[in-house]
Amino acid sequence: MHSHHRIDWEDLRFVLAVAEASSLAAAARALGVNHTTVLRRVGAFEQKLGVRLFDRLPSGYTLTTGGEELLAVARQMAETVTELERRLTGQDLRLEGSLRITTTDTLMACVLPPILTAFQQQHPGVLLEVNTSNALANLSHRDADVAIRPAVDPPETLVGRRIATVAFAVYAAPSYLQERGLDPAEKIAFTGERWIGLGDALSSSSVARWMRARRPGPAALRCDSLVSAREAAVAGIGLAALPCYLGDKTPGLVRVSPPVAEMATALWLLTHEDLRRTARVSAFTEFAGHSLAKLRPLFDGSAPS
Repeated sequence: MHSHHRIDWEDLRFVLAVAEASSLAAAARALGVNHTTVLRRVGAFEQKLGVRLFDRLPSGYTLTTGGEELLAVARQMAETVTELERRLTGQDLRLEGSLRITTTDTLMACVLPPILTAFQQQHPGVLLEVNTSNALANLSHRDADVAIRPAVDPPETLVGRRIATVAFAVYAAPSYLQERGLDPAEKIAFTGERWIGLGDALSSSSVARWMRARRPGPAALRCDSLVSAREAAVAGIGLAALPCYLGDKTPGLVRVSPPVAEMATALWLLTHEDLRRTARVSAFTEFAGHSLAKLRPLFDGSAPS
């Protein structure tokens, strides 16, 4: 291969990101650079190879035939590099460096901060990076090292442990109960009440499925996160179905139903097979697993609310 045709792996990363995202802006966000950098790197790469890789269409960037061929090889290379990084990280025995945790906003709102604090006091050399989203980050691509999240059944590619059952119940603010003349000690017929619904981001969640099946009442408001739904419930907008660990820990909310079996899910602590022996990953999963297990009564809804 002539030297002017030598492929630079860094350039390939940019091409791969544009192909995956179909847009410069989204690729730039994924790479953590600005979109002019992406434009420049892709343009220079095409020029160096003398091949046009993308058709620039109003709808976004689509691959040419040459681009498709290059992408197939680039993907294989990316997987090989990622696997190598994972394996090398898996042999990293130092209790220092960064540890990326993917979790949900509800767990960060009430359960995890004291656990993360206690871990950092024991291991000050480990920098914890927390990513909260409703989607499970891709641990095999090293988007995160450890996942702490509710799931019915986690991906088979991950290893770890089931910590607890996560119970859900219905909550309301005392102001809402007063306005509607309801007594939380008595059974409330949900169908006539105002509800806080969930947006598309949570449409596959157990709460959204229950609400679709039960059609408990009209949505007074829709939220794309359960933490937002909690805030709306505290303000007295309507009833909200929430995980008990969030609802029971929120001053200003009263549980108005027993845990609803159809909404139950499980809390998992997961990592990738290749990373489990990394010192900081194994230290954290051991510590977090032990700390979370102590909170089982909170997760399964049996703790006095």
